[in-house]
Amino acid sequence: MADLPARARVVIIGGGAVGCSSLYHLAKAGWTDCVLLEKNELTSGSTWHAAGNVPTFSTSWSLMNMQRYSTELYRGLAKAVDYPMNYHVTGSLRLAHTDERMREFQRAKGMGRYQGMDIEVIGADEIVKRYPFIDTHGLKGALYDPNDGDIDPAQLTQALAKGARDMGAKIVRFCPVTGVRQENDEWVVETEQGEIRCEIVVNAAGYRAAEVGKMFGRDIPMMVMSHQYILFEEIPELAAWSKEAGHKLPLLRDVDTSWYLRQEKNGMNLGPYERNCRAHWANADDPMPVDFSFQLFPDDLERLEWYLNDAVERVPILGTAGLSKVINGPIPYAPDGNPLIGPMPGVPNAFEACVFTFGIAQAGGAGKVLAEWVTQGATEWDMWSCDPRRFTAFASAPDYAVAKGKEIYGHEYAISFPRHAWPAARGRKLSPLHDRLKALGAEFGAANGWERANWYAHPGDDTSEEATQTFRREGPWQKRIREECHAVRDAAGILDLPGFSRFRLAGDGARDWLATQITGIVPKPGRIGLGYFADDKGRIVTEMSIMAIEENLFFLITAAVAELHDFEWLRSHLPQGTALTLENVTERFSCQILSGPNSRAILAEVSDADLSLPWLTHQSCQIAGRWLQLVRVSFAGEFGWELHTKVEDTAAVFDAVWAAGQKHGLKPFGMFALDSLRLEKSYRAWKQDLSTDYTVLQGGLERFVKWDKPDFRGKAALANEKQQGVKKRFVTLVVENPGECDAPYMATLWHDGKIVGETLSGGWGHRVDKSIALGMIRADLAEPGSTVEVEIFGDRFKAVVQKDEPLWDPKNERLRS
Repeated sequence: MADLPARARVVIIGGGAVGCSSLYHLAKAGWTDCVLLEKNELTSGSTWHAAGNVPTFSTSWSLMNMQRYSTELYRGLAKAVDYPMNYHVTGSLRLAHTDERMREFQRAKGMGRYQGMDIEVIGADEIVKRYPFIDTHGLKGALYDPNDGDIDPAQLTQALAKGARDMGAKIVRFCPVTGVRQENDEWVVETEQGEIRCEIVVNAAGYRAAEVGKMFGRDIPMMVMSHQYILFEEIPELAAWSKEAGHKLPLLRDVDTSWYLRQEKNGMNLGPYERNCRAHWANADDPMPVDFSFQLFPDDLERLEWYLNDAVERVPILGTAGLSKVINGPIPYAPDGNPLIGPMPGVPNAFEACVFTFGIAQAGGAGKVLAEWVTQGATEWDMWSCDPRRFTAFASAPDYAVAKGKEIYGHEYAISFPRHAWPAARGRKLSPLHDRLKALGAEFGAANGWERANWYAHPGDDTSEEATQTFRREGPWQKRIREECHAVRDAAGILDLPGFSRFRLAGDGARDWLATQITGIVPKPGRIGLGYFADDKGRIVTEMSIMAIEENLFFLITAAVAELHDFEWLRSHLPQGTALTLENVTERFSCQILSGPNSRAILAEVSDADLSLPWLTHQSCQIAGRWLQLVRVSFAGEFGWELHTKVEDTAAVFDAVWAAGQKHGLKPFGMFALDSLRLEKSYRAWKQDLSTDYTVLQGGLERFVKWDKPDFRGKAALANEKQQGVKKRFVTLVVENPGECDAPYMATLWHDGKIVGETLSGGWGHRVDKSIALGMIRADLAEPGSTVEVEIFGDRFKAVVQKDEPLWDPKNERLRS
């Protein structure tokens, strides 16, 4: 057992597959002065009892990247580190019972092909050829992933550990961490073997991550589920087939009934994700034990009876096998089912690589991502899907985390539909207008916990959850979205937009500092403008609206979900010892969008504002005796304003505007309509069209780059890119003769049989009556009039590149009127 060193550059807490992968990748990056501390023996948490499945499948671009990388790493790891591993690349079949599931498979196939994987979508007849023991009743087809398989989790972890040790990293086992503190800008990690000082700490503590998080004053949004899988005895027919074929059966997943079935030697391994699931260690009556190393929960097979029967109907030979063993162990879940990889919110020089539901499949890629965060301060792929800062404080409430974790577990294989909202643990953050909007027919969705109206239903509209479980454009919402868009176009619409993240920046030199942080110009007092923040490689970090109140007083406004991400970006780049103040004032304010040609007439009746001030200005005024900041902008792309109010004044302002607006045709509109309206203006959405996967120039944002500024972050990289030639460019596409569906995120673009780009946003424009896609395309094809094909759920449609101006109001004449 290794002795505890006095200091290290990085200390990793947790010796499962993810912790060891993080250590391995740090060492590969040249950071060999790193130490991993494990409470017990390596793998003693979730790793030792993990089933070891290694899929690449995901409809998240970043998760697919991460899992694909894992499979590529694992294939060569045994040789690379000289450690034997059992890694069976068997391929897998995911079964589809519905047309919508087949659409999901087609989307994953397109994404996988883009990433260089030969994923196939096959019919029911082809399934039997690959899996002769299956009954295909009720099936539409399947997705075949040749890269899927299974690995021995303990061998994987030990291989990564050996590789890390061979490069000079250290592992100290049986060394529980008891606390952390900061002294002289370094961390002191307290353990039962003494103290170790370091620059950086990583929480890779698996299902004990919340316990470790509390040492940093951090409440981690997570819970722990009981997951069972059943091992069956040898099946003679399977043994005979496998011997003759010379390989194992593909791993089988019936995702519509929620189980996987894997050949285990000559027996079977069945793993259900049951709806009637169970959380553990969720409250004071069920505390987490001081040590649960290499332990399991008691069997609870009654929960699995329906799934076992369903699996036997699908693969009848399973019914002939005796039960060998039940594994029932803890696995952690975040509220959205994705892991936490990246900077620890609010804690400098601390990172998280924890709460992995599929830790074996993702460990390889997670180690790569974590090492990039630590050594470079940024990742190759945009990893917002796993960034710990995607959750704010509300998500750490135990009842919320447990409710969402159980919901995700019970729907582990569920399809992510564009109009669907999961119902558990809702209503966490309510606008002052919530009840008013509900009375008007609002159907809500949540952003960073804030309930926002997605669309407004009329009596008799189908508002069931089932109705939203479709990729098709048409649904009960479509007619209402169209009416809402046309109300904004022809009269006026009002949208309640609580939760905008906003930060107050003040102090001598604030303007000069801000100018070094954004690519463009800082607006003058009384004006508002967009600021784009680039990283050192010129990639798009974020977009903020910069409202200049005084020469050195600004409000920076950004997306609701960007609150922690953007605040920490700003705070981390403030000069040391600065007199500047940066304050997060998100909770104090709310916002409404009033947009449409009649909006001036409405405000004239209720406000004392100067309504002649031009576009991109702002002013303080009063409505119903309440102060607000009236801002002459509109993400809806029509003439109008944003009404920024104190939270306590929001309802009074809304009531006055609503009453005055009735004779002017004022209607409420929701987020679905806003998305349609912004697509017609080619307005970008954060972490959809704007991400670190693209540079500012690729994003079509050069008009926001002020090249003659002395310096700004990313300037050198962008100047070099401009000189060398931009390889991909942002474009607006119109899909001709579209089918039932609009382009989803990361739909593949084709030209002359080659992949030339991808879509980022897609939807129907109700003012122009066209299917629109915003995307990235090979630079030579970014010319107006160029034609490509967009692959939408397996079918290809002709799409035409539009001019470098919006489809609606291309000269912004309506906006400026």
